[in-house]
Amino acid sequence: MLNHRSQQFFQSLQNEICLNLEAADGKEYFLEDIWKHHEEGGGTTRVLQQGAMFEKAGVNFSAITSKLTGKLADALAVLPQRIFASGISVIIHPESPMIPAGHMNLRYLELEDENAWFGGGIDLTPYYIFEEDARLFHSTLKRICDKHDVAFYPRFKQKCDEYFYLKHRNEARGIGGIFFDYLQQDLEKIFLFVQDVGKCFTDLYLAIAKKRKGEPWGGKEKEWQLIRRGRYVEFNLIYDRGTLFGLETQGRTESILVSLPPQVKWEYDVHPEPGSREKLLLDILQQPRDWTGS
Repeated sequence: MLNHRSQQFFQSLQNEICLNLEAADGKEYFLEDIWKHHEEGGGTTRVLQQGAMFEKAGVNFSAITSKLTGKLADALAVLPQRIFASGISVIIHPESPMIPAGHMNLRYLELEDENAWFGGGIDLTPYYIFEEDARLFHSTLKRICDKHDVAFYPRFKQKCDEYFYLKHRNEARGIGGIFFDYLQQDLEKIFLFVQDVGKCFTDLYLAIAKKRKGEPWGGKEKEWQLIRRGRYVEFNLIYDRGTLFGLETQGRTESILVSLPPQVKWEYDVHPEPGSREKLLLDILQQPRDWTGS
């Protein structure tokens, strides 16, 4: 099985991503917090805060072995048993409202009965739409998917659009990306795909972030960013499977909730002006687009 190799890859990827983000920020460095799970295993949480480019960035690695609760076993449609879970999660909340929030999660799970699978994905959450950035983001992910299976991108994009959707708001969290789960047929090939997805993240995200860091913004744009971050919080606390899995398996709460932004606002009944850039964002979030032209 792939428990040791996946764990090694995720741990190495955490180091690489942190170095790249520190170099791009140029001001702050990641603080490291090593923790142990109460049953077996643990992880490393790294957080960069109040940087020049990033208001908060969290890069988590974990590898734990735990007994599935009845609730989780039912959710996974398996018998209660021990489970090995390893993965990496990355969340980046930029200082500038012109730079989107970025998110990646990759994971490998292996049950005591040797049933195993990969899951994860990458998605982008802009506060202001730059269509060329959205096209770059999706076309890059499509190219990576096509390298492994031409059916991957349309399938995983649709799953992403469906998953990162706030039903109570009737809008997507962002412009999507790819999302996959329970990939278990030919695990060796899937592992190669997962590695390519993981290795592309920082180059792709930083290409967009560096392009937009000089865009002008002021109080109005920051206010909009804080309001939109509220939607991010709502999704993570209500729908996000990783958050719910971590809490249900009694993972480390601080590490699980590191994905939440440092500053956020909820204003009552906000409606952007017709024709504004803020309204354009909402229009797009209410109707998923094909950003690749495929």
